[in-house]
Amino acid sequence: MLSGLMNLLRACWGPSSDRCGPRGSDAVGKQDGLLWYKDIGQHLSGEFSMAVVQANNLLEDQSQIESGPLSSTESGPYGTFIGIYDGHGGPETSRFINDHLFTHLKRFASEQQMMSVDVIRKAFQATEDGFVALVTKQWPMKPQIAAVGSCCLVCVICNGTLYIANLGDSRAVLGRLVKATGEVLAIQLSTEHNACIESIRQELHAMHPDDSQIVVLKHNVWRVKGLIQVSRSIGDVYLKKAEFNREPLYSKFRLREPIKRPILSSEPSILVQPLQPHDQFLIFASDGLWEHLSNQEAVDIVQNHPHSGSARRLVKAALLEAAKKREMRYSDLKKIDRGVRRHFHDDITVIVVFLDLNLISKASSNRGVVPSLSIRGGGVSLPSNSLAPCTTPTEHSAS
Repeated sequence: MLSGLMNLLRACWGPSSDRCGPRGSDAVGKQDGLLWYKDIGQHLSGEFSMAVVQANNLLEDQSQIESGPLSSTESGPYGTFIGIYDGHGGPETSRFINDHLFTHLKRFASEQQMMSVDVIRKAFQATEDGFVALVTKQWPMKPQIAAVGSCCLVCVICNGTLYIANLGDSRAVLGRLVKATGEVLAIQLSTEHNACIESIRQELHAMHPDDSQIVVLKHNVWRVKGLIQVSRSIGDVYLKKAEFNREPLYSKFRLREPIKRPILSSEPSILVQPLQPHDQFLIFASDGLWEHLSNQEAVDIVQNHPHSGSARRLVKAALLEAAKKREMRYSDLKKIDRGVRRHFHDDITVIVVFLDLNLISKASSNRGVVPSLSIRGGGVSLPSNSLAPCTTPTEHSAS
């Protein structure tokens, strides 16, 4: 009985996953109910796997992989760009980042003719400025857009160097081989900005010494001003500029005292480190995954299975845990439609990037040899104007 079940799981979740999924080309990914996935693809420095499962009525997670030129000129840097944008309050900000951040990065990389921390920082700031301009324009007709925001996790692999930039609580984890033992250890690369972390609460108190209510424990969850768990984001303009924290914004989001200085920040934490010979793969995911799996559990799942289907396998592991916590069967959880599904788990986006050191070392000389790649994580198809109405004021979750 057990062996039969394992064979069924291998058939559905192994490399030949087409047998259990929708038929057709995997070029732009496949849809299976609320799950979108691309089991395997090739980037400039190795293989990758992507998966997205939708829980919200409108998918608030957005994601992308861009591989090839990282600037607008042929002489500029080549490499791979990964982005995961976990929206909250609606999909507008994460969609905006998906449409603009990489374009800004290419522009600044063209100006400097190289990849750098400064290029990444400028791209984040230009994206934030662009969204603030959009909020300013839409405020008279759609004021609730001021209360929409997004976490933003970005990775750039360029010239053997890894750049990780983060706002909010999505996470990047490296799987590194320990040669002496043969184990693959999980190493967290991203710095998270969530009020549940004591150091973040201390940072907020230090930045706002005159505000005893800068972080509030509400329903057993730490929130900035009792409203939002993340302390850094793109958007959430209502907590950055006083002119957007007033009527007609819902009273739920309006503060009693005028904003004297921005409460949330759009300044990313950035890590830069050279790739090592024993670095095997990178896992990027929105916090919906990490609510259910530890860093090491995720690394073990990737390490102990074929590359193909890695991201989808991680999503399934998280959903199995979500079902277990609610004492329900996984098969029953899968039947729950978007919107209602959010009561059981968040939108979950996972990108697994495998590192081939031989390809990484040849990346700059392989220009034009490996085709450029541009792919975005999918969800349930809806008209492009189906933006969140923001009609129900709710506290913003971690993301």
